[in-house]
Amino acid sequence: MNSEFTLAVHSLAYLSILPDKMSTSDCLAESASVHPVRIRKVLSILRKNGYIKSKEGAGGGFILNTDPSEISLKDIYQMTSEGSLQPKCSKKNEHCLIGANMQIVLNGIFSEGEKQLCEFLSQYTIEDIINRVKS
Repeated sequence: MNSEFTLAVHSLAYLSILPDKMSTSDCLAESASVHPVRIRKVLSILRKNGYIKSKEGAGGGFILNTDPSEISLKDIYQMTSEGSLQPKCSKKNEHCLIGANMQIVLNGIFSEGEKQLCEFLSQYTIEDIINRVKS
């Protein structure tokens, strides 16, 4: 899993607790303790997928565009990290039974694992994250 997933969850949770207020990428980056460029990349993904809206200029920033109860962690994972669990295998060796087949075997196993992870993540929403943070 990559950090884009956690930054997306963080950003959506942050924007969820300020439903009617624009937040800048600098403010979100400070909250997540990352460089603003990293958070802007994630915000761009969220905006393209309709989860947030943005406004440029004075008083601009980002605002949530979707109810937190409708944003599943599965959706965020698929936007930011799908395929990241796949193992990195060395070059195929067609002269070796193991070397010729390892990548396809591991890809199949990890694809099934990712499918199960997505099923699990579909049980949780940004609203659940907010509730856990508050408790």
